[in-house]
Amino acid sequence: PVLRQEYDVALPGWTDDDVAGSPYAISGYTLDTTLDDHANLAILKSNLNDCGLGLILDFIPNHVALDHPWTVSHPDRFIQGREDAIRAHPDWFYKSAGGIYLAHGRDLYFPPWTDTAQLNHFSPNLRKALINELKEISRFADGVRCDMSMLALNDVFMRVWGETMKDVPKPETDFWSEAIACVTCEQSEFLFIAEAYWGLERTLQDMGFQFTYDKILYDKLRVPDVADIGHYITTNASNLQHSVHFIENHDESRARESFGRDRSMAAMVVSATIPGLCLIHDGQREGRSTRTPVQLLREPEVTDDPEIAQFYDRLTIACSVPALLHGEWIFIEPVQSQEGSISYRNILSWCWECNEDFVVVAVNYAPERSEALLPIPLPSYISDNIELVDMFTGEPYFGDREEVRNHGLYVDLPAYKSYFFRILRS
Repeated sequence: PVLRQEYDVALPGWTDDDVAGSPYAISGYTLDTTLDDHANLAILKSNLNDCGLGLILDFIPNHVALDHPWTVSHPDRFIQGREDAIRAHPDWFYKSAGGIYLAHGRDLYFPPWTDTAQLNHFSPNLRKALINELKEISRFADGVRCDMSMLALNDVFMRVWGETMKDVPKPETDFWSEAIACVTCEQSEFLFIAEAYWGLERTLQDMGFQFTYDKILYDKLRVPDVADIGHYITTNASNLQHSVHFIENHDESRARESFGRDRSMAAMVVSATIPGLCLIHDGQREGRSTRTPVQLLREPEVTDDPEIAQFYDRLTIACSVPALLHGEWIFIEPVQSQEGSISYRNILSWCWECNEDFVVVAVNYAPERSEALLPIPLPSYISDNIELVDMFTGEPYFGDREEVRNHGLYVDLPAYKSYFFRILRS
């Protein structure tokens, strides 16, 4: 019923033909016949790689569809319901096609996902099967984005299912330590990205994940408290490069709705110009405002926002310069530009340098005009006259080297606007 209400909002006039199974309740990692065959998938991957792109598959380690073949052929790979557990929590379980009660997938904070069957991560047989799935995927993809990764951790799994699994011994190692080691032993460049919450990002990184979701930054950008955002970025600088930054995804509201139109663009500049990966969700670039539930096969016809689309195009180009791709990142603490003005507190700023490519980013993350001096660490090769170009607008900006060295680079930004300066060598 709740999903049907969401369908009413997202796709007025929808019918049952518009609703497919959830992409997070799968029946196997096989290529759908409508997508052709594995031989052509390999060609597609090769072509993507030649363009500097990678192919990443969504991998769901915690649960599968109710009708997954394993529910009949390998029920030992699932959490099975004991009579006392079924009586205590009847909504946790369902009767499979094999006539056995199996648990639905769930986490600590939400009702069971009743279109799924919960995998048993304490089962050696299940672990081996999932690792084999990952090895097969690694033949056709460059990496996996692992859904709700923390649910497979031994301690978390015990917290969620301890009442049902109290007689089952906890494995000596965590699933991810074992799985990532096995896969990367054969495919050393294979990428593991974790959707992660509950402060377990570093734990998963230590087990081999190259990147983990940064939900903390997302929540801070939504508030917003500029001082708190700046404090988080600086105190977690070493971890940022292993983080996936986002301002919307399939679970969250559209950025335009949750942040507001102008602030969503400011938040995107922050997310895209700090170290780490930046996730751009389907429809985000077009400025869509209604989230489409993942079960729907189609979206409503909407008019894209050309200004937001143009912003994303410019940001993509700006982020493609060597400084941001390969350079060193330095946080800049804005300072007061004139006595009595405190608007400098609204500005977030940093710079990137790679060889002789130098970029300065400044974001006014407030609903009013703000000004500040930015004490940027000018490279030694900068001459007396500094020439900057705003990569968003193409407009030049000139300054005196000694003035900038002694006092800082002056910026004056309208509400939620950004500067993306690239310093040109004279």
